[in-house]
Amino acid sequence: MNRIGKKTVAAVGFSVASLLLGGCASGVPEPPAEVLPHGYVEGAEEAAEAQSRLVMSDVDSGTVRVLDLITGDVTDVGRASGVEEATGDGRFAYLASGGQVRIVDSGAWMVDHGDHVHYYRAAVREVGAIPGPGLVGAHSDPAVVAVSFGDGRASLLDRAELDAGRIAGTGTVEGVAREAAVVPYDGHLLVPVEQPGQVQVRDRDGQPVTTIDQPCPSPAGAAVTRRGVVFGCADGALLVTSDDGTFGGAKIPYPQPVPEAERAREFDHRPGSDALAAKAGESGVWSLDVAHRTWTFVATGPTLAVSAVGAGAPLLAVTPDGALRAFDGETGRETAAVQLLSAPDGAAPTIEVDTTRAYVNDAGVVHEIDYNDSLRQARTFELGGRIGHVVETGR
Repeated sequence: MNRIGKKTVAAVGFSVASLLLGGCASGVPEPPAEVLPHGYVEGAEEAAEAQSRLVMSDVDSGTVRVLDLITGDVTDVGRASGVEEATGDGRFAYLASGGQVRIVDSGAWMVDHGDHVHYYRAAVREVGAIPGPGLVGAHSDPAVVAVSFGDGRASLLDRAELDAGRIAGTGTVEGVAREAAVVPYDGHLLVPVEQPGQVQVRDRDGQPVTTIDQPCPSPAGAAVTRRGVVFGCADGALLVTSDDGTFGGAKIPYPQPVPEAERAREFDHRPGSDALAAKAGESGVWSLDVAHRTWTFVATGPTLAVSAVGAGAPLLAVTPDGALRAFDGETGRETAAVQLLSAPDGAAPTIEVDTTRAYVNDAGVVHEIDYNDSLRQARTFELGGRIGHVVETGR
């Protein structure tokens, strides 16, 4: 196991060659315009592999830091005291604190074109903040970001403006279920509503287009997968799909009646994967296989954090005794365990997962775990302070 100390930098920046656009002297032919390479993004550097970074908040000092998992550099990005919730959309981290949501550009992201992927890195920066109580979720596509709040509304932001470092609101969606999130999907907005318990399809201006025919009583939680968008419902899950703009829904019911206290309310998973994990109250964890549309109950007992790696890969859970445990998501069998947390009663841990590693915060360190090798600790980043929230980007 490698232990890596904190290496702080003031900023991380990259330059892009300027384009030669001017002409030449009279009578001399102008050179052909430079052809920008496929995938070019102004101000960013393209890389051959994922440029994963962790956005972290410190419980005691309020410092927000970004850890570059490639270089080990740590960048301070202002302060956000009393962070209550944090989430991300692959590039930006959204930190709820004091009735507002601060937005941090991690400077790492990927663009998936289906048959190939582009990876980018750029400077870390704080973009700004938007007002709103009780962050529920933040989801985006190339055009819009939907930041959902616990008061039943979502703020819509222009994604291109956010990429440029500016916050520009484009509207507000009202009537959202208080525990669920608005999700941009296939040029529209998927809006879960409490009454009568359904998911509406609205246009970018928030106007109704259609309603998914399958009901979803008491919507809570949302997850985007390659097979569609999953919403948690009192009686299971609703998978929303689109076929050339025609939206449909498929219900994935629980295998048996589930008490309200043990239903899935928030999904955690590797971005894009079809396996989801959700706490089942204090009794265990739900594993949802979206591809096969099946639930598996995993009897873990109480958990502090959970996440699913993907189909055929482990379901991960941190238990109150400070152990990180791996389970077979199809059978519920425990396959590995390692005592991980040095202070189980400290700040609540988070499990962030990418295609090869998992990251778990533990007081002032972050453990990098090889979940395919019996939960081997690959690296430990010693950062100091008391890390309370972690969001991975660049995946």
